Amino acid sequence: MEKTISPEERIRRAEEIYYRRKLNKNNVRMPSSQVKEGRENRQFSLYKKMILQILICIFIYLIFSLIKDTNYIFSESVLNKTKEFLNTDINFTEISGKVGDFYQNNKDKFAFLIKLWNKEEPSQNQEENNQNENNVENADQNEESAKENNQQNNEENQNSENNKEESNEQNNNEIENSENENTEGKKASTSNEVTGIGGSNENVEAVKVSANTTSKKTQMQIDAEYIKENFSMTLPAKAKITSPYGKREPTEIISENHQGIDIGVVVGTTIVSAMDGTVSVVSNVGDYGTHLKIVNKDVTTIYAHCSKILVKEGDKVKKGQKIALSGNTGNTTGPHLHFEIRREERTVDPELILKWT
Repeated sequence: MEKTISPEERIRRAEEIYYRRKLNKNNVRMPSSQVKEGRENRQFSLYKKMILQILICIFIYLIFSLIKDTNYIFSESVLNKTKEFLNTDINFTEISGKVGDFYQNNKDKFAFLIKLWNKEEPSQNQEENNQNENNVENADQNEESAKENNQQNNEENQNSENNKEESNEQNNNEIENSENENTEGKKASTSNEVTGIGGSNENVEAVKVSANTTSKKTQMQIDAEYIKENFSMTLPAKAKITSPYGKREPTEIISENHQGIDIGVVVGTTIVSAMDGTVSVVSNVGDYGTHLKIVNKDVTTIYAHCSKILVKEGDKVKKGQKIALSGNTGNTTGPHLHFEIRREERTVDPELILKWT
C-alpha cells in the first residue's frame, strides 16, 4: 500500500524541488525558512489579485453609471468644459519634470513594490511545476493502459476480418450465379418484345423519343400550344418589346417577376383587342392604372397603363377592334402598354403565342 500524502506536504515538496533546481545547483535541500517565506509571498499575491478584482469591479460600475447618465455627459455644460480644457495649453516639459521629482522623492517606496512584485513569480512557477509533474505521471499511466487496449483491439479486429472475408467470398459466389441466370432470362424476354412491336427496332426508338418530348414540356408550353390551337390572336400594338416576360432586376417601381410584356408605345397610341371575347373588367385602381380585361372561355388578356378606355364592361369585342389608348397611368417608369395572357389564372409568355417584328 502506498502512503497517502496530504496536499500541504505535496506543496512543500514541490517548493523544495523548485528552489533546489533554480537556486542551488548542488542539489542541497532548501532550509524551511526560505520555504515559509515563499508561502508568505504566495499569500501576498492572493491579496494583490483580490485588490485588482475589486478595482476592476469599481471600474466596470463607473462605466455603467456613465452610460446610464449619457444625457448628463453630453449636456451643453459638459461639452463647454471639455472644449475649454482642450483649448488650454499644456506644458508637457513641466509635467514630466514634476513626475521625475515625485519619483526621486518616493524612490524607496517604488523599490519596495518592485521587490514584492518579483517575489510573486516563484510561487506561480511552483504551482506550474506541480501541475506538470502530476500531468507527466498521469500521461505515463494512460500510455501504458492505451497500449494494452490497442493490442487487444488489434487481435479482435484481425479475427473479425478473417471471418468477414470468408463470408464475403461465399456471398460473392452466390451473387454471381444468380446474376448470370437473370441476365440470360432478360435477354430472351427483351428480344421477344422488340420483335413483337411491328417487327422492327425503329418503331421502339420512335415511341421512346415521343414519350421523352412530351414529358419535358412545361406547363407554360402546354398552355401556349392550347391557346394557339383553339384561339386566333393578333398583336395589340405594333411596336418593340421594351421589357420581356419573366424575372428581372427589381426596383422600388419594377417588380422582380414580370407577368407580361411591356410594348414601347407613346401616349395616345391605339390599342386593339388581341382576340374575340367579352370585356370583364374596366378599372383605374391599383398598380395597373387604367386597364381592362377581355375573357374568352378560360383565356384572359389584360391591357394596362392606358390613358383612355373605349369600351365598357360586358361589351362583346372582336379581334383587332379598338379598345383603348396607351398611356402612363399606374405604377410605371414611362409610357408603354403592359400586355398579359392568362389561362385559368396561369400567366403565359405572349412571345410563345405571337410574333413581334
